[in-house]
Amino acid sequence: MPRRSAIRRYNVRVLWLSLLYTVLLCSAVYGFNRHLLTGPVAWIAGILPALPIIGIFVAIGRYLIEEQDEYLRMLMVRQSLWASGFALSIATLWGFLEAFDLVGHIESYYVAVLWFGGLGLGALANKLTMERGA
Repeated sequence: MPRRSAIRRYNVRVLWLSLLYTVLLCSAVYGFNRHLLTGPVAWIAGILPALPIIGIFVAIGRYLIEEQDEYLRMLMVRQSLWASGFALSIATLWGFLEAFDLVGHIESYYVAVLWFGGLGLGALANKLTMERGA
């Protein structure tokens, strides 16, 4: 049996976690919108959609550990640094604006959304850097 590459294992993990996230989020939204969830079940339903997102963070960490190619690992680290810098910068700016009552409140789970958007910016930065170096 041929050994699968680290990026392939990463992609499979992220795909399954994304599908699980979709199912859990849709189920929770359905349950809460129809007032079907109360008490401890509501807490569990509120937590469950976060777990696959946390799993994706773990999958990225596992990829960094499993990837043997130092260059590919460096690209993912740089991409993750872009994502972290972007998400933390926007969250910090918004936090100050919110503290001074200049903008409305945004739910904190959007920091993860910003982080994933920052992964896209990091991928673009990697691509531009590679094109410039070629």
